[in-house]
Amino acid sequence: MNPSHTDSKHRVLVVDDEEFITDMLSTSLRFLDFEVETAGSGYAALDAAASFRPDIVLLDVTIPDIDGFEVCRRLRADGDQVPVIFLTARDTRSDMLSGFTKGGDDYITKPFSLEEVVARMNAVLRRSGTTSTDSHIHRYADLVMNDETHRATRDGRPVELSPTEWKLLRYLLMNADRVLSKRQILDHVWQYDFGGDASSVETYISFLRKKIDHVEPKLIQTVRGVGYTIRTETAP
Repeated sequence: MNPSHTDSKHRVLVVDDEEFITDMLSTSLRFLDFEVETAGSGYAALDAAASFRPDIVLLDVTIPDIDGFEVCRRLRADGDQVPVIFLTARDTRSDMLSGFTKGGDDYITKPFSLEEVVARMNAVLRRSGTTSTDSHIHRYADLVMNDETHRATRDGRPVELSPTEWKLLRYLLMNADRVLSKRQILDHVWQYDFGGDASSVETYISFLRKKIDHVEPKLIQTVRGVGYTIRTETAP
């Protein structure tokens, strides 16, 4: 780590040539109190790693110039032991083994959820001894959830949530700006053996709106025909 960096935020370098992915990850991670830099190619990633000095790198495998495997290999050859998590659509066992042999710490296949990425990041940071003391705190705008105290606030005021409401809101928050289908929500919140239907999601979304969106901006948004998301702008 950069010795001049004294604040508690973790620095994350996001490397991907798909602008949608870098925008989604960087915006969401900043809301979760990470400090984020992005790069869109292999050489840009090496330059950013040298100047930004990240605590962890989210590294796409298929990027211009040199691929993610080679970026990681060069970092290790230069003595840089920053944790690296590969992000890729290449999901064969040989690809995964190649990633680990090049010095990667974890391997996430696309498509992925923000919740999965953050969970893997925290696990890798724990193993490397650099886990943030605030990793249990999740934020979006003025909405805050604390996993350790099991307390939530909006606009600085406490929000009382049932266990199901907590799990649903946390799932939305961990995937902020990403639209989740009713089926995804059912699978995650009620688990795969839940025998209900999509009306349960609609009911609990309504409960949450009454508790969360009594102030502006409204955070829980409906994307017609697709699902639900947390974001500050209403979907067209």
